[in-house]
Amino acid sequence: MGLRHDLNDIQRELQAEKQAKFNRRLPFGDLITDRWQNARECGFGEGASMYDNVLVLGSVSVGAKTWIGPNVIRDGSGGLEIGEYCSISAGVHIYTHHTVEWATSGGKADPERRPTKIGSRVYIGPNTVIQMGVTIGDGAVIGAMSFVNRDIPAGAKAWGVPARAQCEGNSVNEMRHPTS
Repeated sequence: MGLRHDLNDIQRELQAEKQAKFNRRLPFGDLITDRWQNARECGFGEGASMYDNVLVLGSVSVGAKTWIGPNVIRDGSGGLEIGEYCSISAGVHIYTHHTVEWATSGGKADPERRPTKIGSRVYIGPNTVIQMGVTIGDGAVIGAMSFVNRDIPAGAKAWGVPARAQCEGNSVNEMRHPTS
C-alpha cells in the first residue's frame, strides 16, 4: 500500500500543477513524462512532441516541430513518413498496413503493407483515419473525422468520408461548417 499511496500523492500534486498552469487534466503517463523527450526517444525531428499515450509501431519518421496529439496511432509497419511543422490532432489513426486478406484467408495471406507519407505543414483534424499507401501533400488541411483513402494534393483542403479535396478558396472555417 505504501507505493500505491505515494503514487497517488504524486499524481494529485502533478495534476494540481497542470490544472493551475494549463487548466487541463492529463492521464498519469502524461503527467510524469515530457512530450518532447518522448519524441526524441523515438528519433523524431528537433522540437517534435508527442503525448505518452501515442502508439508508435514500426518505422516512423517525423520532422522537426511536429505536434502529435493524444490517443494517436501511428502504424509504421509499412513505412510512415511525416514532415515538419505538422499538427496531428487527437485520436488520428495513420495506417501503413491492413489485415483484410489475412483474416478472410484464414491466415494464409500475409498482411498488406504500403508506405504512407504526410508532407510538411499539414494539419490533420481530430479522429481522422488515414489509410495505408496514401500521400498527403505539403500544406494540406484535413478536416475532422475524415477517412482519407486517396492521395490529397499539396495545399488542398479535404474532408469527409471518404475525404475529398474541396474547391480552391475554401476557408478553414468553411471546413468546420460546410454548406454543401
